[in-house]
Amino acid sequence: MKQITDLFLTFCKIGAFTFGGGYAMISLLDHECVEEKQWLTSDELMNVTVIAESTPGPIAINCATYTGYKVAGIKGAVSATVGIILPSFLLLFIISKFFDNVLMVPVVSRAFRGIRIAVSLLIVQAAIKMSKKLSKKIQIPIMIFFFSVVLALNIANIHISTIYFVLCSGAAGFIFWGGSKDKKVWRDKS
Repeated sequence: MKQITDLFLTFCKIGAFTFGGGYAMISLLDHECVEEKQWLTSDELMNVTVIAESTPGPIAINCATYTGYKVAGIKGAVSATVGIILPSFLLLFIISKFFDNVLMVPVVSRAFRGIRIAVSLLIVQAAIKMSKKLSKKIQIPIMIFFFSVVLALNIANIHISTIYFVLCSGAAGFIFWGGSKDKKVWRDKS
């Protein structure tokens, strides 16, 4: 029972203090689930993030569900999932009930401008942490290549769905590691 409560409270904290969606949560997920609680390894979090991004539903909810299931089975999955959803649900419920045009309030509007900066930094921090954990030498050039392409397209104001980048990255991974005789695909060793 203690694990179930711990999962709920941990994911409730992550859900309450993260603005900006799943990508902004990755840094907090890493801190809480890998560094503090040691429910996941760094590699597992990276793999869960990739899988969660590939499946329907928000990335944070998918990560919470996986982590909860790994730690305490079905009850853990439900507890972690409810924990990550509840703060946002309650906040939106309260805002919708009591505040018409809440963003028109100057104090709230200014606060959200500051929060957007913090969200951007959390996403950058998560990207840096994840890129440091890449172990194969070829992964860094692939990451730099796709980052450069995305940056150039954004500067040129050309919009291409990120789905194509995910598919191209998957194809590049298959080309470089598809014929690998190493059966431990998830545990890259340099």
